[in-house]
Formats: sequence, structure tokens, C-alpha cells
Amino acid sequence: MPKARKSQISLFDTPYYHCISRCVRRAFLCGEENGKSFEHRRQWVEDRIHVLSEVFTIGVCAYAVMSNHTHLVLHIDKEKAQSLSLEAVLQRWHTLYKGTLLTQQYLTPSTREELSEAQIKTIECTAEVWRKRLYDIRWFMRALNEYIARAANKEDECTGHFWEGRFKSQALLDESALAACMAYVDLNPVRANMAKTPESSNHTSIQYRIRAARAGKTPKRLMPFSSKSKRGLSTGLPFTLIEYLQAVDATSRHIYLAKQGKIDNNELHILERLNIESDKWLTLTTQFETLFKHAAGKVQHLEQYAHNQNQHRVHGQANARRLLG
Repeated sequence: MPKARKSQISLFDTPYYHCISRCVRRAFLCGEENGKSFEHRRQWVEDRIHVLSEVFTIGVCAYAVMSNHTHLVLHIDKEKAQSLSLEAVLQRWHTLYKGTLLTQQYLTPSTREELSEAQIKTIECTAEVWRKRLYDIRWFMRALNEYIARAANKEDECTGHFWEGRFKSQALLDESALAACMAYVDLNPVRANMAKTPESSNHTSIQYRIRAARAGKTPKRLMPFSSKSKRGLSTGLPFTLIEYLQAVDATSRHIYLAKQGKIDNNELHILERLNIESDKWLTLTTQFETLFKHAAGKVQHLEQYAHNQNQHRVHGQANARRLLG
């Protein structure tokens, strides 16, 4: 049986997760159907992801909007949510939802002073519920998928389910899994033969990052890269933008529909530091979603994750040993 979503998200093990949502009607998310184009919906999804990244304390590391599904690599920042003031929590939540009459009054200077002590206490309790939701991936994905479903159903003049009932999530337990998964997500259009290069891959985080880099800017709605390598996964993406772009670009040149090539590893310092051989990197970045189930990472991290989750089996252990060491 599928594991409960709550049990799959374990901040004790990692703040990084790969989330996939698939459309129940398949071709009707984007693309063309019966002579009608739905390509504009890709921009709906991308714009919504950017909005949510500024509301939730969940950083967006990578994303790709495909014809019938979406990929996101997310970073949960619980500490940031806990540091927000009462007013900041209410303002963030009201960006997406109406809130309650009391929270609306609290955010209105002219009516805030009229609130009683009991009413303020109620508002504080409500805010604590919303604070927890601001670092909850389930609420992030709900705010994304419900919004797109309503817009698409309105355009199609129909009702009913738009997405499959559950989004799939994979815990990314270490730097190797994180880097490979991000590249896997960013290279989705290249693998699908929808784009020839990362920079021409529309509605992906890699294109968004490259456009910002060309303008000498850092994309505000994506989680930033570290200026230098950092140990662990607690403070940010543990590699540099240049390292990542080099790895993704080199990988994209060796993805073919009929066969796989071998990457020249001379300049890919990120692979050397992560101790991943170039041919194994290519396998990871083309098959990541099928290689691992609920979690991805080196064997010792998968074993620890399984222990923490009270799992009797360590899923993906053989692939982790073969590809990640």
C-alpha cells in the first residue's frame, strides 16, 4: 500500500524533496489536442510556482513543466517559517486565501485596535496552524495543483479531477542525489526531444537561471546556489552555479533518443567532488525517477532513512551502491 504523505516527509532526514504530479487526462494539460493548443497552460504553472515560492517558506531548486506532468525539487525551510512574525504569517497566507474575518480585521489598521484579547488569542492560534502549512509540501502542491485544475476546468468548461489523486515524492538524502535529481528535472525537455539545449528548454528552472545569469542577476524565485561548496544540506544548494551549469550542459550533449553517450569529465569538477563517474551520472540524470522509490541517496543514507521510517526493506539500495557508491 502507498505510504501516507505525512510519513514520507521527514525533515529529520532531509529538507530536499522531488515532487511529481501527473495529469489524469494526460494530453489535456499542455500540448495540442484535436487541433486546439493548450501550450499557454505551461506559463500558468510556471507563474504559479514563482508565486508560491514567495509565499511558502519552501525554496524551489528546480522545476520542469511537461505536457502531462510537472517536476519540482523543493527545499523546506522550517526555521524561516518559525521566525516569521504573526503579521508576516497572516500576510503570506492572505496572498493565497481569504483567511478569516478576524485575521482580515487584524491586518486592517483601523480595525485592529477594536479586537479583544480573546479575539487576538484566536488569531494567534489560527496563525500557528497557517505557519505550519507554510513549510508543508502537501499544502504547497495543493496550492499549485488546485489552482491549475480550476483554471483548466474553467477553460475546458467541465468539472472533475484534473490531476491524479496523489503527487509522488522522493526524499533526496545527500548532495549526490540532489544534484542528479535537479539535472534530471532540468533536462526533461531535452530527453523528450522538445528542446536541443538547456537554455532553449522552455518553462524550466535551468532556462530561468540562465536568463538571469546573462543579465547578471540572481533569480529571486529560485533557491540560490552557494558561492562555494558547503558540507551538508542545511543551508543551501551545496554547489556553485557554474559547476551545475557545466554539468547540465555537458549532460545535455550526450542524451539521445536511441543511445546514450559518455560525458567528457575533464571540466566537471562537481562529479569529481561527488565521486560520481561520468557514465553513472548520465544514467542518474536520464533514469532518476525509475531508479529510486521514496528516497534517493548513497547506501548509508538510504539505510538510515529506512531505519528512521521503520521500513523493513531498504528500497533502491542496489542502484545506490552501483551508481552513487
